[in-house]
Amino acid sequence: MEKYYSHEYDVIVIGAGGAGLRAAIEASAMGAKTALICKSLLGKAHTVMAEGGVAAAFGNVDPQDNWKIHYVDTFKAGKFLNNWRMVELYTKEATERVLELERWGALFDRTPEGKILQRPFGGHSYRRLCHVGDRTGLELIRTLQEHGIHQGFDVFMEMTITRLLKDGKRISGAFGYAREDGRFNLFRAKSVVLATGGLGKLYKITSNSWECTGDGFALAYEAGAELQDMEFVQFHPTGMVWPPGVRGLLVTEAVRGEGGLLKNSLGERFMKNYDPEKMELASRDIVSKAIYQETQAGRGTPHGGVWLDITHVDGAKIKKKLPSMWEQFHKLADLDITKEPMEIGPTTHYMMGGVRVDPETQSTNIAGLYAAGEVGCGLHGATRLGGNSLSDLLVFGKRAGESAGKFALSQKAAPRVNEKEIEDEAKMMLAPFEREGGENPFVIQSALQELMQSKVGIWRSAAPMKEAIDELSKLKEKTAKMGVSGTRLYNPGWHLTRDLPHMLDIAETIARSAYERQESRGAHTRDDFAKPIDETWGKVNQVIRQENGKVVLRKEPVPEMPAELKALFQKEVKKNG
Repeated sequence: MEKYYSHEYDVIVIGAGGAGLRAAIEASAMGAKTALICKSLLGKAHTVMAEGGVAAAFGNVDPQDNWKIHYVDTFKAGKFLNNWRMVELYTKEATERVLELERWGALFDRTPEGKILQRPFGGHSYRRLCHVGDRTGLELIRTLQEHGIHQGFDVFMEMTITRLLKDGKRISGAFGYAREDGRFNLFRAKSVVLATGGLGKLYKITSNSWECTGDGFALAYEAGAELQDMEFVQFHPTGMVWPPGVRGLLVTEAVRGEGGLLKNSLGERFMKNYDPEKMELASRDIVSKAIYQETQAGRGTPHGGVWLDITHVDGAKIKKKLPSMWEQFHKLADLDITKEPMEIGPTTHYMMGGVRVDPETQSTNIAGLYAAGEVGCGLHGATRLGGNSLSDLLVFGKRAGESAGKFALSQKAAPRVNEKEIEDEAKMMLAPFEREGGENPFVIQSALQELMQSKVGIWRSAAPMKEAIDELSKLKEKTAKMGVSGTRLYNPGWHLTRDLPHMLDIAETIARSAYERQESRGAHTRDDFAKPIDETWGKVNQVIRQENGKVVLRKEPVPEMPAELKALFQKEVKKNG
């Protein structure tokens, strides 16, 4: 048996973005011995990419705003596939979680009266996004980290978890390796919180960086947890398209919130043809598809995008409100956004589907396993509103940490760890070193990304998706023959040999779910099924689990909304204080 380091905790949290930090803070505050494990360095989380703001219905700028209107907006954007209870909890609790963040030291932009300033964003009825220029996510991470380091939890950086461990039907810990030197690590735990973020690296063009290989989805799926609505991958409408080295890098929606206009190569504000009421501030699925259609019709920019123009706004205001965007384009594209339009196009950004959780506790169908943030599912439905992600991770990160802590502290005996599971995982990890000259993992990764981009992307139809499912199966066969050279020390090729089986499993769940949903709804658009089955109320969630290595999919009715909440959609909602 390969040697490994052993650690013992009540709660381990996998992922150190906003959801993971908030969960670790809460679990530790309850008295549970807690560890926070991150694949990269602390602070390098995709939470920092949520630049535009955190959505919470304070009504500081538009007094008529309240949680009920936020509830309606979130459901309309999600095309009514959202879990009603999750949305209710979220919209009611978001304001308190933001105020809590402020008490911990977050410095928001202010109104003249000293209240938290709020800006408009796509799909929101009122100015609702609390912000810190265009660096809101960075401020959130800074605040949570500075508060969290005093809470007593341990941090393991540059540690990749490759398998969840179980004792019968309950969780017993996790196994992984240190990326620096490949040493194996066992984490015994009574509870595990998944807060691993997204899966953008399954696609060729993405705003996500190397960490986002879908680990949490795959770990849960492999352990027997259920996934839901995996067809709903959000393509953010505005990513950089030039130069090639930065293709896909996020251009915050705050640019449009501050007055940026979308124009095609003819100089037309084309959003008037797709959403004449909300124009540039339409929901992300509408804007992404509009840009795609403009480029397909030959009205795109020289590098295959469209123009995002904010040159009509005062340059000093742009540099104050959007400092990160000015710097990003100045440094990476040699372009001054106060004088020249930006060339942008859709980029794979966020996953609305994910691990199926209970709204109240964030628990999965496996005892002791919880999920929060992007890896969880239920809040966003078929499309996520911009700004909802940051308040999502605050609300449900807290709930997941609290639930995991309670469960762990209620267990008198620690669960047993199956040594056979550990031995099997270690052997799988080391096998590629015995196949030097085998299949190249980087070639397989490139093929996967091209496949998902071209056949399971923004526009989908049956034949290409069926081809994708078949081709994914062939790529899976190749992963069994992957080989690497060198040692376990600083070896990215070796790291990829373990990421790829996870990536291919999750890519298959996306492709099969997309193939089965024979309608267009939210971020899922079918050429061969142009309209939703039901224009108003979504009726079906698609639930996936793994059985004997096979994808098993079932359709379940969306939970019925109580009459008092359903009534919000039929009458004018007035501010109730």
